[in-house]
Amino acid sequence: MPYRSNIPCKHPDYAALITHGQMYCDEHKKLHKSDRAYASERGYGVKWQRERRKFLDSSPFCVKCYEEGHLAKATVVDHIKPHCGDQKFFWGRRNWQPLCERHHNVKSMTEDGYVEYKL
Repeated sequence: MPYRSNIPCKHPDYAALITHGQMYCDEHKKLHKSDRAYASERGYGVKWQRERRKFLDSSPFCVKCYEEGHLAKATVVDHIKPHCGDQKFFWGRRNWQPLCERHHNVKSMTEDGYVEYKL
């Protein structure tokens, strides 16, 4: 049975080969524990892809573009309020909205990119 070739460790300026499917060698794994998990590990696996496709088939246009007075195809199913890992809230279709990539990126940057520090 064929197997995939080894790939380099993703740690900057380090090229040791590791098995395919890993991100870092054993030496650097501990340095990257806070890295973002794969989409499937965050709940966006096969089941999500299937439900996402159904939702976009039934709601094909971006709601923000529509509010601006033009139509654009929606490519992203956005959670209106962040689910924060709550599976019931994650799968609640009332919390979903169809967005184009541009509007989703703007929304994500304003919500996720701005950290407010309270003293």
